[in-house]
Amino acid sequence: MMNENILENFKNIADKYQAILGQLMNYKNTAPAGSVFSQEKMQEIVSGLLDKMQERPEQFAKLNMEYSERLGVLITNTLMKFIGEEVPSIFSPSKGDKRFKDPAWDENIYFNFLKQFYLMSSELILNHVSSLELEPQSQRMVEFLVKQFTGAFCPSNFALSNPEVFKESMSTGWQNIAQGLENFLSDLKQSDGVFNINTVDKLSFKIGQNIAATPGKVVFQNELMQLIAYTPKLDTYSIPILIVPPCINKYYILDLSPENSFVKWLVDNNFQVFLISWVNPDKHLADKDFEDYIKDGIIASCNFIRDVAGYPQMNAIGYCIGGTMLGAALSYMSKMKMNHIISASFFATLFDFTEPGDIGLFINEETLKATEEETVYRGYFDGKYLAQSFSLLRANDLIWSFFVNNYLLGRRPLPFDLLYWNSDPTNLPAKMYSFYIRNMYIDNRLAKPGGIRISGEEIDLSKIKIPSFFLSCKDDHITLWKPTYKGMQILGGEKIFCLTSSGHVAGVINPPQNRKYSYWAYGDTNLNADEYLEQSKETPGSWWEFWKEWAKKKSGKMSDNVSIYNKLPKIESAPGSYVKVSW
Repeated sequence: MMNENILENFKNIADKYQAILGQLMNYKNTAPAGSVFSQEKMQEIVSGLLDKMQERPEQFAKLNMEYSERLGVLITNTLMKFIGEEVPSIFSPSKGDKRFKDPAWDENIYFNFLKQFYLMSSELILNHVSSLELEPQSQRMVEFLVKQFTGAFCPSNFALSNPEVFKESMSTGWQNIAQGLENFLSDLKQSDGVFNINTVDKLSFKIGQNIAATPGKVVFQNELMQLIAYTPKLDTYSIPILIVPPCINKYYILDLSPENSFVKWLVDNNFQVFLISWVNPDKHLADKDFEDYIKDGIIASCNFIRDVAGYPQMNAIGYCIGGTMLGAALSYMSKMKMNHIISASFFATLFDFTEPGDIGLFINEETLKATEEETVYRGYFDGKYLAQSFSLLRANDLIWSFFVNNYLLGRRPLPFDLLYWNSDPTNLPAKMYSFYIRNMYIDNRLAKPGGIRISGEEIDLSKIKIPSFFLSCKDDHITLWKPTYKGMQILGGEKIFCLTSSGHVAGVINPPQNRKYSYWAYGDTNLNADEYLEQSKETPGSWWEFWKEWAKKKSGKMSDNVSIYNKLPKIESAPGSYVKVSW
């Protein structure tokens, strides 16, 4: 019976393989013209590599000798294990590397050798590349490409060199591989020209029911956004909070499932919350610019909260690019004597873009020119490309782990609210995209007084004098914490800086009940970043409670806001319709 199952599975594998080949032949990649690394840039990098090798042949020879010596020790140790000797591993994965969690990587001699051989080889390659001393941009590109290469060739990514996959194949008669090819074919058919591995069980979530489900209503809207007011508790602080989320993602990163929702936590802690839900634009909004997002988004919301809701003042929170826009808006509002916002919190926000991190590899003059033509033609920059770029920055976690789970083990991904949000990208209008990339990432104009203008008014972040709270994430690969700290120092006024563990999303979305990570605070913000970290105090747990104590002091006295909320117009119930649009 098992033999029949194996034969049937192999027949299915052959059939799926043929179907995949047919699908690939008709596959049309709609990614923007050009590539992340232009042909000219690649030629320059290769030429630089060859020159370095010719300049220092002794270093290359030393590398080969060191590699040979280590390989000899590894082979000797492996042979000793074969005859029953207890020999400790020479090479071990770094803490948090989930690729080698199966016990067989340590217990089985064959798999243990593969693991150590891979770790040894990739370590030597990366160390050698790191010592090349190429031109900085070329150096970063080479290191990034080598990391992608070594990550792709990890033995965990292949059926016969991954113990978990091998055991599954033997026990199911290769049913897992047949199902994995079916999963791959399904993803390929649904990719719409930009192939993405399915990372989450999307059927487990429904926007407005178990995700983005905090009660409230849309009270104001225009072409660019809907303003949501959340249903307050009976007693709330008299000064409300306006949240400006990123416009390159759906807002509900801040309103995930109830146990992970920052918005719900704010409401539960007696804050009256307003939040901007940005539109997911198509070609009809192609001419909307950075200035439109400031005026029709942030300032229009402030005016509504003041003139219609009747709150003369408010606090504000900006996350990522939402924080960048909030900073520009505050500078403009200060010039125009619009004193709506009395304090601002910035989460993982860049003002100084001189060090954009690995994401800078995808953002330069060459890539902008390559994408602008396609973006102008479409009328928008497709959010799927940006999501794909972010995934490449953490390829082991966001690509290869799902490659193994979906295509080698033949399983479906698990329900995870954060990954559901990650798979729901947002477009940017063509004009907004070009302005933002060129003026922020390429020319770094926002950090310079008068570098950009809004309605003819020069923007100068140093003129912002209201109290501000800055949160950065120590392991953030999108907005590196030291550049965000440097940007914080541009602003005037009272400043609090808090550094949390983990990355761009997990560090921010860290509810107190999770009891995860730590945060560093109480340092002198006039010091440089390294000095601040050395001086600051580490506190276990979530930064949310630390921020709350700061925010409470800016939020006035307790009052009955329910009556105010009930008088506000209702266009539709939260989460509104804009957030549900996917292209």
